[in-house]
Amino acid sequence: MDLEGFTPVACDTFASLLDDPSPTVRRELVAHFAAHPVPARHFLLELAEGRNRTLAWHARWFLTELRFSDPVAEFRGFIQSLSYELETGALLLARTVQPETDVGACTRELDRLAARCRELVAEPATARERCRILNRVLFHEAGFRGNIEHYTDPLNSFLPLVLERRKGIPISLGIVYLLVAERIGLHLEPVGLPGHFLVGCFEDGPPFFIDAFEQGAFRTSTDLLFMLRTQGMEPTLADLAPVPVREVLARCCRNLVGHYAASGDPARSDLFARFVAEFDAAYEQNQA
Repeated sequence: MDLEGFTPVACDTFASLLDDPSPTVRRELVAHFAAHPVPARHFLLELAEGRNRTLAWHARWFLTELRFSDPVAEFRGFIQSLSYELETGALLLARTVQPETDVGACTRELDRLAARCRELVAEPATARERCRILNRVLFHEAGFRGNIEHYTDPLNSFLPLVLERRKGIPISLGIVYLLVAERIGLHLEPVGLPGHFLVGCFEDGPPFFIDAFEQGAFRTSTDLLFMLRTQGMEPTLADLAPVPVREVLARCCRNLVGHYAASGDPARSDLFARFVAEFDAAYEQNQA
């Protein structure tokens, strides 16, 4: 194994080895990167910010292992980049509190859930039929559910822990639903209903909505408008429109502001309040 220098050929070799599961290979890479911190950090950061998702996550693992990275700074950099991708953002958000997060394990679990869905889909299948398969796999086979008993527990908001504990709140369960759907070629959208996050399908006839907190229950536009009226609101169809990834992640942060305050952790509540402010500032700057 040629581990000398950071020539283009050597960098290609390093990149090909980043996802090698061998502990020996990982130790050699860590040792070499530690011995050459400046070029190693530059090399790993370039991969971490690249388009190859697999390489990016492994590069971030090495950056964390070598203490070349700051998870809070990484999430701030993501916010300021204005290049928002849901899975990346959700995992970076989790790392601000749990820097040891095994992102590879998270992506493999999402892949596994998607593979099980593909096993059950009989083609040709409509979007509604695919959602029924997703419901079966996520809520009946895998056992995902809403954490009604401890709704304000901050751990409900972090994707890796939702995958591990099989419970969450509407937005975190909705994120799991969206990420698995994406893997099976089902185009769904996040819907930021006031007070309740949903997943929407706008491609297969009249729009329908999935409530991941309620075991994937299907809702119509009429159902949701009626629900909002019973809560004293004056809803419009705009309330049922898709929201951008930026708003999904900012909403996660807003939830965490309140949940950490309720749990008696003002420092983390303040941290997520600053993230919300940074999302707002980045958006306003981009609109200027």
